[in-house]
Amino acid sequence: MSPNGSDRSPRRPMRRKLLQAMTAGLVLASATGCTYKDFPRLGMPTPTTEEAPRILSLWQGSWAAALAVGVLVWGLIIWSAIFHRRSRTKIEVPAQTRYNMPIEALYTVVPLIIVSVLFYFTARDETKLLSLSDKKPDVTVNVVGFQWSWGFNYITPVDGVSGDAKTDQNLAAIPDRFKDAFPANAGGVYDVGTPGTKNPQTGNPGPTLWLPKGETVRFVLTSRDVIHDFWVVPFLMKMDVVPGHTNAFQVTPNQEGTFLGKCAELCGVDHSRMLFNVKVVSPERYQQHLKDLAKKGQTGYIPAGIAQTSHEKNRETNNL
Repeated sequence: MSPNGSDRSPRRPMRRKLLQAMTAGLVLASATGCTYKDFPRLGMPTPTTEEAPRILSLWQGSWAAALAVGVLVWGLIIWSAIFHRRSRTKIEVPAQTRYNMPIEALYTVVPLIIVSVLFYFTARDETKLLSLSDKKPDVTVNVVGFQWSWGFNYITPVDGVSGDAKTDQNLAAIPDRFKDAFPANAGGVYDVGTPGTKNPQTGNPGPTLWLPKGETVRFVLTSRDVIHDFWVVPFLMKMDVVPGHTNAFQVTPNQEGTFLGKCAELCGVDHSRMLFNVKVVSPERYQQHLKDLAKKGQTGYIPAGIAQTSHEKNRETNNL
């Protein structure tokens, strides 16, 4: 009984508030718009390349490991709170333990095992995703990042366009080890955007990069000024675009459509405007697009970017 004769427990308001908070959390979680088909991806978009499922699997595995660790920690916290709470009737201080070797060994060894397992799977998948020797690309695109938009050099032979990408001075910043995969006599065409450029079909801001479905595409990434980051969202893959250093990766798009891309590196005041689109079409329509660029006079290549320094060239040569 309380002093005023009421049998109401002072804990009831707290329990009521806890119940209300749990109910609000459940409503919030169920109102996010996710369906049961979206849940297994754990927030990632639907993969649209042959390589993307590997990235999705690594993401899911990391979440599963994090959830397992979380359940263990939450369980230990709840167990300690319930079974080692202060007694209402006894006031003596519980036995004090300075150290416990089995427990100390446990919380030293278990994190090492967790980190080692995550490192193994990350290194395995990263090595596979960044390998350029598994398959020769069908298409090569030099992606040029600059403040505040993107340019795309389609390094491929186009009817009526003369030139050679391997000797073109606008591509001099690209190391020879990447040029070895360039097709012979690739006069090429280009497209370049500004922050005000928009996709004519969707109205989305930024220039549009066209890619053929079912063909392996190698992106050769160069920058004219500062570090940018080339990210096609549903490809689940992104990579830094670094001045004075050339990066590359390749994917095989397997779904037609127009997808969003953006710069994922804070590159200055108008970073948020560095958007672009990726339009995946049939190989026949892709070839027609290249011819259309040639008809517009967009032949040859735009400058790729800042040439590599001697130090960077030496580093790459020593690592070959």
